[in-house]
Amino acid sequence: MQKHTAEDHPSQALGLTVYDLPDPIEAAQEDAARTWGGRWRMVMVMLVCAAPVIASYLTYYVIRPQTLRHFGELIQPVQPMPDIMVQSLQGKPVPLNELKGQWLIVSVSTAACDELCQSNLLLQRQIRASLGREKERTEWVWLITDNAPVSANLQAGLADAVVLRATAEQLAPWLAPQTGHALNEHLYLVDPHGNWMMRFPAHLQMDQATSLKRDWDRLLRASVSWDKPGR
Repeated sequence: MQKHTAEDHPSQALGLTVYDLPDPIEAAQEDAARTWGGRWRMVMVMLVCAAPVIASYLTYYVIRPQTLRHFGELIQPVQPMPDIMVQSLQGKPVPLNELKGQWLIVSVSTAACDELCQSNLLLQRQIRASLGREKERTEWVWLITDNAPVSANLQAGLADAVVLRATAEQLAPWLAPQTGHALNEHLYLVDPHGNWMMRFPAHLQMDQATSLKRDWDRLLRASVSWDKPGR
């Protein structure tokens, strides 16, 4: 029987050679498909990682304000913390934005601290203490609007508070009372970004602390990725 080789049929050999090579268009399409697939997988991983942050923002800014009843008054739009220098009780200049990073419950008054001021300070301390382990994500702040001395008896109860001096003019672009009320009559809630976002009713009483704490608890749950305990 006669053997036939590739040399006897050159067209066959050429055809086989061409057939064995990959189609460049198909190869390019496959490479493009693999590239897009890898990018989509990367996007999906990033979305999964970012989901808690996105959810907290949606909960805070969209869902909760529309669906829940609040004891405090939501400030819309929120008012950003001014870039100003204030003073410690020792007279040291302090950038106000050093307070950013945690939730703040703020009261404002003169250094004389009348009965309403003392009641607000007590409320701030009690509510923060009642937050349990979440209290490390919060601070209570007393802003004093004059240069008068603070009594030693009062200072003794402020060990866990942040006490700073800031004039009413400095605070005016940031905090404001309800119409018909004064700045010292309210407690103000500030988020970890420095935004004033809630004002509580004037002349709060101790039996209203539970309602205030309920608002604060909700916000802490919705903002778990916003701040760091202990600053």
